[in-house]
Amino acid sequence: IPDNLTASTDFILLGLFSASHSSLVSFSFLVGVFIMTLMENALMILLIRRDPRLHTPMYFLLSHLSFMDILHVSNIVPKVIADFLSGSRAISFAGCGTQVFLSLTLLGSECLLLAAMSCDRYVAICHPLRYPVLMSERVSVLLAAGCWLVGTLNASIHTGLLLHLPYCSSRVIDHYFCEFPAVLKLSCADTSRYERGVDVSAVIFLLIPLSMICASYVQILLTVLQMKSLEARKKAFSTCSFHMVVVLMYYGPFIFTYMRPESYHTPGQDKLLAIFYTIVTPTLNPVIYSFRNKDVLMAMKNLLRGSFPYKK
Repeated sequence: IPDNLTASTDFILLGLFSASHSSLVSFSFLVGVFIMTLMENALMILLIRRDPRLHTPMYFLLSHLSFMDILHVSNIVPKVIADFLSGSRAISFAGCGTQVFLSLTLLGSECLLLAAMSCDRYVAICHPLRYPVLMSERVSVLLAAGCWLVGTLNASIHTGLLLHLPYCSSRVIDHYFCEFPAVLKLSCADTSRYERGVDVSAVIFLLIPLSMICASYVQILLTVLQMKSLEARKKAFSTCSFHMVVVLMYYGPFIFTYMRPESYHTPGQDKLLAIFYTIVTPTLNPVIYSFRNKDVLMAMKNLLRGSFPYKK
């Protein structure tokens, strides 16, 4: 797209697909995954809200995870779809800033939320008698609110600083959305000091939560090994392993993208890595965390029958 066809303040997204037959197949697959992700996560929120048996801290946090995933894919994929169908790849300066802000807010909040969820499972399995006190309704609300608040504050600071940087030459972003490192690369100012601030945020939102998650699951596994029931051990191992796969698929690419020096970034790698935490993980989260659970499956059956048990 020639630069003279767009406003001088617009950015150009090179996108995820080219105009080929194979790209049309990939595009159709993306649309299908997008619709499935919205339906899965919306269904999870509906089940958790309607079924009193799912009114627990774990499912309360899961409902926030589903809401974050809906917002996340909705922030990115509709623009990718619209650009492919229209052939226009321009995005306004304000539109790009909005994508950066929402992306950073949701990525940061979800990192903290996954850590909170692992702590919830740790308390439930390792300290079951103290669970009602340690993970009361008030505590779970404060945890969820804290994740949203800290994620939003972090995104506000970084987005504000990013949008105040000068962009003097190329405004072509070799990505399928306005991701923070891809936009930062276009600035003609010296961003080395600013990148050190990004590293601090990466430690707070990536390394510390990931360490908490790993420590929680190590303690959970040690507790599980002491269980006498073989069936209980198998179930716990299965659940923990699936959860850790999702965590690694989310944090791994995220850390690799946001903690590498700018000179080591390549557009192809950045796009591939971003697909994991912007599209793949939001699709898998409901399946891994919820739809394999007997309580959720029972709630789904009750929803189809149109009946739910109500608390007196």
